[in-house]
Amino acid sequence: MLEAKIKSVQCISPSGLHRMAYKEWGAEDNPNVLLCVHGVTRVSDDFDNLARALAGDYRVVCPDVVGRGRSGKLRNPQLYRLPQYVADMVTLIARVLANGERQSVDWFGTSMGGLIGMGLASLPDSPIGKLVLNDIGPVLDPVALQRIGDYIGQDLRFPSFEAGAKFVRDVSLPFGEHSDDEWRKLAADVLVRDERDGQWVRHYDMGLALPFRSATPESAKADEAGLWAAYDAIRCPTLLVRGQQSDLLSRATAEDMTRRGPQATLVEIPDVGHAPTFLHDDQIAIARKFLLNPN
Repeated sequence: MLEAKIKSVQCISPSGLHRMAYKEWGAEDNPNVLLCVHGVTRVSDDFDNLARALAGDYRVVCPDVVGRGRSGKLRNPQLYRLPQYVADMVTLIARVLANGERQSVDWFGTSMGGLIGMGLASLPDSPIGKLVLNDIGPVLDPVALQRIGDYIGQDLRFPSFEAGAKFVRDVSLPFGEHSDDEWRKLAADVLVRDERDGQWVRHYDMGLALPFRSATPESAKADEAGLWAAYDAIRCPTLLVRGQQSDLLSRATAEDMTRRGPQATLVEIPDVGHAPTFLHDDQIAIARKFLLNPN
């Protein structure tokens, strides 16, 4: 079975240096690069199936966004925000494209990973050639955001992997139907044993919750305006995937996104909420068709 190489790159924030780990699939000399970026509490391992399926066509690079998984933490947790994530991805892209003739990458972003992609794709001279936004847009349902913020900030500890896996499965039911083995992998990807007490914890910095807690209705309104401005500035071909039962990306917002900015092509996946996992062949085929279509 094709396996990934684990690498890392050094990045910088206003509070100092940190390392961002990433998984790399496929031939290192393939000029076609696909970056796959995960959701707020997930990790690069989410894309193992998608990466294996596309590794013959792309050099697939899947980072652990800072504060998650194998990556380091920020010394100032208030910096866990989109500008820092975008800056880190610019550093990663520079590393990946170093010494190559091609200076563009395609992007697949789930939830937070899609917001990072929107931010980068909106910039002049952006390196993004094609953009896939997986269940995310400029308008984020406030109730869903509150649910996610509460979930992030719970410093939960589990006496066994099985107890942690049950929790992950319970909170991830909107992902849709998965086999027991798939649920186990989805849990194993984000659970780690704490060496101090042997308990199982989620594999991210609890400081991620601080920016959520400091948000206000006024800042949320400003963020929405900024995200729409970013989306409207995107010029690359864009695919928007929406879980038909998503509570984070409304149907109305998704339809607006087909008329504004890059006028995204919209595909809805039935019987799924936030967010499609792209573990299954039918979902992978959606991404493959868009990314590999020459038009």
